[in-house]
Amino acid sequence: MKKIVAVRLREVGLTSYFICEDLEVNVGDYVIVEAERGLDYGQVISEVEEDPVKSWQSFKKIVRIMSLDDLKQVKDNRVKAKRAVKTCEKKISEFKLPMKLIDAEYSFDKSKIIFYFTAEERIDFRELVKELAKIYKRRIEMRQVGVRDEARIFGGIGPCGKPLCCATFLRSFEPVTIKMAKEQNLPLNPTKISGICGRLMCCLNYEYKTYKELLKKLPKVGEFINTPQGKAKVIEINPLKREAVLEFEDSRTERISFPERRSKLEK
Repeated sequence: MKKIVAVRLREVGLTSYFICEDLEVNVGDYVIVEAERGLDYGQVISEVEEDPVKSWQSFKKIVRIMSLDDLKQVKDNRVKAKRAVKTCEKKISEFKLPMKLIDAEYSFDKSKIIFYFTAEERIDFRELVKELAKIYKRRIEMRQVGVRDEARIFGGIGPCGKPLCCATFLRSFEPVTIKMAKEQNLPLNPTKISGICGRLMCCLNYEYKTYKELLKKLPKVGEFINTPQGKAKVIEINPLKREAVLEFEDSRTERISFPERRSKLEK
């Protein structure tokens, strides 16, 4: 039976979709996959319930689950990639290019080396690529990344005390806005809502959808509602606990819980 899974290629590569044919693959498995030229490797991060595109023929295949020999080759590639970083840094210095090298990685079959770097502007690295191609006798790819990608590459622990979302399960970076923090009643202090990359935390985005859905069934802050104790103003909302703090006309406040349907507490 055919099924589609999302695979994050290599350590810091993009997430792509692949077909499983007569192969039992589970989330978390490391696999060898078909690539544009030869083979590559990655980790299965999720199953796709519905075909994200119309044609199955557009997907490449998962060749096999990674074996011990495959794992040994990947480890060997990582060692060689570390050496390639040092060589590339030396050449960047020689060419006096305004760029910061972040990391490098080999494709599984060693047909390509990918170098990741950050820079404040576009860089003409054609001569650098030619020089590296002469040294390594294989295809060289330079990828300019942002600060979020840099955090994903290096990994780390977020303010929540858990490994970074971008380095574990997030497939791609989605726009994050200050409105999302406001909807979740978070303090608008940059140090409280920013990740180690210095940008707004990615979790604000995917948690925002849950908050937005929960808030649909609750009154808004500033709204006046009728209660058995009289008319009151909503001054605080906790959507996760389905609670609200009400202020009555006599300045008395009370914390109440809302049922799934607002039957007793109505506008």
